[in-house]
Amino acid sequence: MSIPPGSLPLDSLPRLLLDVEAIEANIALKERWAAEHGMVLAPHIKTTMTRQIVQRQLPGAWGATVATAKQAALAAQFGARKILIANEVIFAPDLMVLRGLQEADPGLLIHLLVDSAAGIAAATGAFAGSPMPLRVLIDVGVAGGRTGIRDAAQAGPLAEAVIAAPCLLFAGVSAYEGVAPNSRDAGNLAAIDAHCANALGIFEMLRSSVEIEKPIFSIGGSAFQDRAALFLPGGTVENVLRSGCYVVHDHGTYANISPVKGLTAAARVRAQVISAPEEGRVMINAGKRELAYDAGLPVLLVAYRAGAPIAGAAGTATRLFDHHLILEECAGLVVGDLVDLGISHPCSVFDRWRDAVAVSAQGAETWHPEF
Repeated sequence: MSIPPGSLPLDSLPRLLLDVEAIEANIALKERWAAEHGMVLAPHIKTTMTRQIVQRQLPGAWGATVATAKQAALAAQFGARKILIANEVIFAPDLMVLRGLQEADPGLLIHLLVDSAAGIAAATGAFAGSPMPLRVLIDVGVAGGRTGIRDAAQAGPLAEAVIAAPCLLFAGVSAYEGVAPNSRDAGNLAAIDAHCANALGIFEMLRSSVEIEKPIFSIGGSAFQDRAALFLPGGTVENVLRSGCYVVHDHGTYANISPVKGLTAAARVRAQVISAPEEGRVMINAGKRELAYDAGLPVLLVAYRAGAPIAGAAGTATRLFDHHLILEECAGLVVGDLVDLGISHPCSVFDRWRDAVAVSAQGAETWHPEF
């Protein structure tokens, strides 16, 4: 994405810029990848929580993945007809939100993960007497990871408890391999494969007990979905892939790790050099409040002066403050220059912004992330 400053008048800096054509190309590419690998796509919309992006994702998707009850409510507003909450929800008011969503719209199907009897009891209490049962998947985790059962022997009793609750429907099994480090060394891939194989084994063990027409096996993020795709059940089943970051990709961790070739980084932050107090060291007016930093610091993509790219401009991000980024080993940068910064891990970018400038061949418009 090349957006010279003269072609995009901005009323303030820094600003989050989005490449609409790249977003649309990423969506189409990921849909093809999922279909070619025997999966259906339920994009994890927590990445952007932006209506205009999600509504581009939904037409070719099975449904939407979210992490919270609030996100589920927004997903329904955006038009999702199937919602997978890839998380445990225990708090009664949150569960009542989910109940209210389904009862207000009988065509909406909500799916929730559980890994404990307490979670099942909470869902049972919230949905008791509802004409719209909640669909429940057993969450399979990994030692040292996040949620999910650690022992396959736990799965059967949990499934039986779900089946015994008249307001719940046992819908399948879910797992997530993305808690592993973003590395493709042999040991890491072996651990990922073992987790995926364990989840598949639990699914096959419970498959005959599933209470919906097409059992659901949900697995796969944005880093190792190719490994997840090696461990899928056959037959009448919906293999639900819930990647999120692919839609805007990045210039960092996913650019290095994603197995889906051809994705394009569609987000960048435009900022300005506001100080050059030492030789080779400049300050940029964007920091932790505007830039992701949990999976690597931003990278300098291009710099502009008087509306034109600066040949040979260079700098390496070394430190972030609330509203400042330090670039060191700089060349060709002076106070007043504009810079475009590439980010790593898009899930940690959109929640920092109340608006973003979406740029396409038709012009620019303002989109609003909703968190």
